[in-house]
Parts: sequence; C-alpha cells; structure tokens
Amino acid sequence: MATLPNALRSPADAGLELPPGTLVDTTIDETWHEPLLWYADGPATPGVWAELRTAGRPAGLLPVLVDGGRRAAWPEDWDLDPASTSYPGDHDAETVLTRAWEAHESDEPGLVDSDGAWPGLAPSPSEAGPDEPDALAAEIADQLTAPGSPMAGIRIALVPARRSADIPAAIGWSGPANHENDVARLSAVLRSWEDRYGARVLVLGFDTLVLSVSRPPTTLAEAEALAAEHFAFCPDNIQQSSLDTLRAYAETALLKQETWAFWWD
Repeated sequence: MATLPNALRSPADAGLELPPGTLVDTTIDETWHEPLLWYADGPATPGVWAELRTAGRPAGLLPVLVDGGRRAAWPEDWDLDPASTSYPGDHDAETVLTRAWEAHESDEPGLVDSDGAWPGLAPSPSEAGPDEPDALAAEIADQLTAPGSPMAGIRIALVPARRSADIPAAIGWSGPANHENDVARLSAVLRSWEDRYGARVLVLGFDTLVLSVSRPPTTLAEAEALAAEHFAFCPDNIQQSSLDTLRAYAETALLKQETWAFWWD
C-alpha cells in the first residue's frame, strides 16, 4: 500500500508530545520495519481523541481507539499484514460489495424478499445530519472513554493515514481475514460511507470495528437499502445474530443510529 511520510519514526521532530505508549511494527511476515501505529500504554480519557486529532493531523496522523477485547489482544498481538495490503483507491466500493453479496447471499435464503440480486448502492440520506463528522466522532469517543462506560479501558492510537477510512488498510489490519483477505477493499467501502454517511473509523479491535456516523439513514427505506451493504461488508453481523432479515437489521442497527459496529468470526 502507498504510505505517507511517517511521523511516527520521530514524533518529537513532528512536534508531537505523546504520552507513554508503544510503537507497533510487528507483522505476520516480520519483514516490515516501519512503525504502523502508536498507542498509549494506559486507558484513554475523554477529550484525548479530539486532542490527538488536532495535534496529529498536520503530521499525517489520525486517531483511532483500540480495544483489547475478549481476546485480550492489543495491537502488537494483531495479525497485521501491510505488505500484502493494496491501496483503497484502487478499488471500487460497489464492485467490492457486489462480489461479496453474490458470494454470501445464497447462504441466507430468507434474508430478502426479492430475487436475491444485488440491489445496488444505497442513496445518500435525504436529511443531513446535525453534527460535523469529526465533532461527532470526538463526542462518541468521549462517551466510550468515560468512567463506567462498557468500553472504558480502550486506548488511543495514532495511525499514518490519508483519511479515516484508510486506517485499517494503513496498518494491514486482518480482522476480517475470514471474509476478506485484502482489507483495502473494505477501506474502499469505508471511503464510500465517509462520503455518503459521514462515517469515521472510531474503534478497532482484533476482529471488531466501530464507526461513528454523522448522517445515518432517517427512513426505513434508506436503512433497508443500506442493510444490504452491511451484509456484504460483514455477513457475520446477520449470520451470527438474531436479526435474520435485512428489515430487522435495518430497524434495529441502522435507522437513526450514530454508531455502526462490525464483528468477523
């Protein structure tokens, strides 16, 4: 994957004063010797996401929260594979989703009421969201890092990336490896969701992803159209849940929802 000049080689030279943390360059093939991300040694606190976005962006670094999760696996234990990851801009979001839909829709014959053909990309929501995407991401990050939050204990990280959607590809994240072995193709979809829905990559775990969404669908028809994309992007969101139709998933997980969560088995 194409990379940016990497301020993580020398944060001080980039004008960054980072708290104690860990630089991660551990990869599957052990041939990568470039810092992929930095993450703090201690739990994130409210305000830190916005603070590091302001400080890191001029140096080409974007914030993301990282989660050890149920596997107790922090980034140095993730199966990162940047050498095998392509560039998100080389892929078309609809092509990626169409191929995934065609590969998995037949596994769920009751998923849709139509003939099962790929329905196409959902249109952008008819109503603009009230929040600016990065402001909403900062607000939700504060909620997730507040004392008593179910995700309290997650940590803040910085990644060299051109845009939020590229964060998984920039580090060669392999969380969806059982579904897609080149995460840049999924980052191409995330780019499309950035453009249409104001999405931001907010939390990464070993095999989990959480987005903030500043322009979520506001009608059931919009949400159902988007649900097809979510199924193609992450079939486990439906196959491994009690939401066994696109309509049920749309009503519960998408309609007016400002966070989208994904998990790959």
